[in-house]
Amino acid sequence: MENILIFTDGSSRGNPGPGGWGAVVVANDRVVELGGGEAHTTNNRMEMQAVISAVDFLIEYELLTLNFKCIVYTDSAYVVNGITKWVAGWKARGWLTLQKEQVLNRDLWEKLSYLLEDMPGDEKIQWKVLKGHVGVPGNERCDEIATAFADKKTIKLYDGPISEYKIDIKNIAHNSEKSFARSASKKRSTAKAYSYVSKVGGKIHVDKSWQECEKRVKGVSGVRYKKALNKSEEISIIEEFSK
Repeated sequence: MENILIFTDGSSRGNPGPGGWGAVVVANDRVVELGGGEAHTTNNRMEMQAVISAVDFLIEYELLTLNFKCIVYTDSAYVVNGITKWVAGWKARGWLTLQKEQVLNRDLWEKLSYLLEDMPGDEKIQWKVLKGHVGVPGNERCDEIATAFADKKTIKLYDGPISEYKIDIKNIAHNSEKSFARSASKKRSTAKAYSYVSKVGGKIHVDKSWQECEKRVKGVSGVRYKKALNKSEEISIIEEFSK
């Protein structure tokens, strides 16, 4: 039997802010794209909503049987850890964390948990965490859908045979160049800053801490700012902003 494949992603502008979610379901040689959005939400809630909507779709259209094998690919470790490691303990403690605090996004965790309980079979779903934005076609497409809904842009969702789908949806190999670029970007974002260069109202400023730079640029339209890791980068950014 062919695997049922689900790809999901969520997006939030501002986190919290306008958000969107996207999912691609592959079942019975058919591909269905799903998507939606909310005016004020978080990235984690959109990641969860994408999974909930995809699973709900499978149940609604009776695409699951006792011998099915469903694999969910998501770039959200929060979703996968929650459903495979945390949710049982939360339920046993009356939806409290180990620190006796209320579980965040309880409404969505309850809904997802309820949907999974209704699914046939012992091993209902296999959960796979993908690295986001490294060229996996299904993940990239879900990101396009999610960001379109977050930005309230029109996007056409596909529903039809897999043979006519323009995306290599079953390919889960990542693009090594994108993976390297993402890794480099992540390392840069966590590296200690030498300075922060900003251009506000046509004037260039150099601050030694992000707190100082943030006070200068926050809430101001048309500003530019970058982190410099050394003196050479600082000079280059100043030259770039001076053009």
